[in-house]
Amino acid sequence: MGFQPLALWPFTLAALALLIDRIEHARSARRAALAGWLFGLGHFTLGNNWIATAFTYQAEMPAWLGWIAVLLLAVYLAAFPALAAFFAAWLARGWRAALLPAFAGSWILAEYLRATLFTGFAWNPLAAAALGGFARPGLAAIAPWTGTYALSGLVVLLSGLWLFAWRAAMNRHWPMALGYAALPAALMLLPLHGSGGDGRLAYTLVQPNIGQDTINNASLYETQFQGIARLSFPRAPGTPRVVLWPEGGLPDYLRPGYPQAYYNATTFAADPNLARARIGRVIGPGSLLLTGATDLVITSHEVSGARNVVTALGADGAIRGSYAKAHLVPYGEYLPLRSLLAPLGLSRLVSGSLDFLPGPGPRTLDLAGHGKAGLQICYEIIFSGEVTDRAHRPDYIFNPSNDGWFGAWGPPQHLAQARLRAIEEGLPVLRATTTGISAVIDADGVVRQAAARLTAGRLDGLVPPAHAPTLFARLGNGLALAWAALLIGTSLVVARRRGDR
Repeated sequence: MGFQPLALWPFTLAALALLIDRIEHARSARRAALAGWLFGLGHFTLGNNWIATAFTYQAEMPAWLGWIAVLLLAVYLAAFPALAAFFAAWLARGWRAALLPAFAGSWILAEYLRATLFTGFAWNPLAAAALGGFARPGLAAIAPWTGTYALSGLVVLLSGLWLFAWRAAMNRHWPMALGYAALPAALMLLPLHGSGGDGRLAYTLVQPNIGQDTINNASLYETQFQGIARLSFPRAPGTPRVVLWPEGGLPDYLRPGYPQAYYNATTFAADPNLARARIGRVIGPGSLLLTGATDLVITSHEVSGARNVVTALGADGAIRGSYAKAHLVPYGEYLPLRSLLAPLGLSRLVSGSLDFLPGPGPRTLDLAGHGKAGLQICYEIIFSGEVTDRAHRPDYIFNPSNDGWFGAWGPPQHLAQARLRAIEEGLPVLRATTTGISAVIDADGVVRQAAARLTAGRLDGLVPPAHAPTLFARLGNGLALAWAALLIGTSLVVARRRGDR
């Protein structure tokens, strides 16, 4: 309940405090792990309920199957809080003072493993509950010195203070109880604001409000294009600007050389050259477009796969660069072990007969007068430490997405995690989505502009400036793991000294 859209962070601290108490009183590390697993089961079932909404758009599968998918995913993800609880109980060896740093360090490791094992699922780290409102970063302002996963460990430490406050109150030690209770609350409510300031690059960010129930309807492709075009026309012709369109907002294939049947199924004249030229006329002289698109992969003169890409188009219709999504969604963009699962009928979990193929990883596109753009498509933005090419630092990150699949809970959670990337990397993030929430986030995690869900509109302004590379931008998740080592080392020292006594 501490995550978006509820943002009731006191429930997060209270729930974690109760979990710490259960770990402390567990008769064995295995019993502690069971408490952690039950905690995770509830946490991930509620937090990931938006996944069930995606199944309502799969005509070949019953909607109720989505709730089974949510529960099964929670059963797996709960293993990570269980691992953290087991490791903490084993390290502390019954010493109360050693348990809290052991659990905080173990939680950092568990979140890092959750984000990396089996392609990873980093959704809703505890750090996301530390974000303030749109106008302030809250406790998450310290993410440049911790990274997301270590910030999650700090949330665990603050929860432990609430547990100490409860115990002090039970013993009628009121000043101590008040101090323990007030400190976490004060830190979570830090009145920190962004530094402000604007850059020099103008942007037009478009949210066309193309619903998931119509986005793949070929009879509406032209209507959809006309809608996104009307929202993109320059208001000051000739002014250099970058135009940002979402993932899934453009049905055209933009590259030549594909079988003609694929072009016939798209929008304009069945000719990629004409389609690009028309887009160039829409954005106008001086502008450059970054848009979500699909590229096909040709092998032996046949289409063997596809890539989810961002394509950069100039006003002359020429392709100026592209980026292929690297961190694909299993069962959404490709079917793992297709040769084994497809004969079992599980290929219906993936729309279409082609799997998307991964790109090479984070890249920076040097767009000359339109800045250096880092690209992260859709859910790639949730992976801390994996969003930029560190050797070629961008000026901003563009995060096109199609959040129309994910109901009311998924989009605000996605936005919160994009804010964490902005803070820890010290880079502005611009999100263009089909149905919202689209937003411009500055390098302090402050939302400068946003378009509400289920509305069509555009955002215009100047791209916020980047900060100098943060400590996290230089060290990556090695920084978070160093904090984990420090906490676990502290726990071992405490446990050993208590044992020596």
